[in-house]
Amino acid sequence: MNNKVVIAGAGVMGASIAQVYALAGWETVVLVRRIESADKGKELIRLNQQTMVEEKLITEEQSQSAIARICFTEDKKEYTDCALVVECIVEDLKAKQDYFYEVSRLVPAETLLATNTSGLHISEIAKTVDRPERFMGQHWLNPPHLLPICEIVEGDWTEKTYLEQMRQIVLDLGKKPVIVKDINGFLVNRLQFALLREALYIVSTGAASCSDIDAVLKGGLGLRYAALGAFGVADFGGLDTFDHINSYLNADLCNSKEGSALLRSKVEHGELGVKSGKGFYDYSGDKRTEAIRERDRLYIELAKVLYF
Repeated sequence: MNNKVVIAGAGVMGASIAQVYALAGWETVVLVRRIESADKGKELIRLNQQTMVEEKLITEEQSQSAIARICFTEDKKEYTDCALVVECIVEDLKAKQDYFYEVSRLVPAETLLATNTSGLHISEIAKTVDRPERFMGQHWLNPPHLLPICEIVEGDWTEKTYLEQMRQIVLDLGKKPVIVKDINGFLVNRLQFALLREALYIVSTGAASCSDIDAVLKGGLGLRYAALGAFGVADFGGLDTFDHINSYLNADLCNSKEGSALLRSKVEHGELGVKSGKGFYDYSGDKRTEAIRERDRLYIELAKVLYF
């Protein structure tokens, strides 16, 4: 296997994933539909790399070497000799099916194929793929160049040999692969939304505020989970204690199947979070820029401790 990867899409995820591969020594091709997209992707990479150098996550030499390994093109001939394709196009089932119908017939027979979808079923996309046994999910958390986890999602037709190849590739990138079956939401979103559902429910009942819940997560559960994970926390707490709590608390937890009315009301009122200037918190005026800078600072500081 050579070390050429084609990343489809030059948005926030595609550009960041391209950095991950290039920093690990891969010949990285970012395929775009329009050359204007390439300019945006290059700028994203430049800014990300600049921040990583300033924060001493990588050296200037490492940054320049990685950037030199990344090229942007509209030419589909790049598919004909690559070892891996990672798709980061629009989150639409038909668009992804159409994309892989074409690309799976352009690449070599042993080329690994992956989609970065965060919610669509891998096995549904795979229905149009030639040789779907080599197709799987490669779901990254945003931003991939800072966060170590990558979910490798096994579809109905994915063969174990190819799954193991992908796991090793992600390990060699210096990341932490986890393997999950093609369940709805995979691991990250199932756990994220289970917690968010309960947090929204608590706020809607008036039992606690958004800021107090976030304080508990950042200063308590977040630290415990970052160090031990849910099962490790339970082991240290004592499974007998957790079983006792399990016997009475579950009946009182939110089990809504319709979704949160509080969340839906926010959306209906145009309160979409950082991008609209207001969500559960206020991001109006200069607060938006300050919030983004603070988020990135915290991600980087945590990444230094836990990963880099």
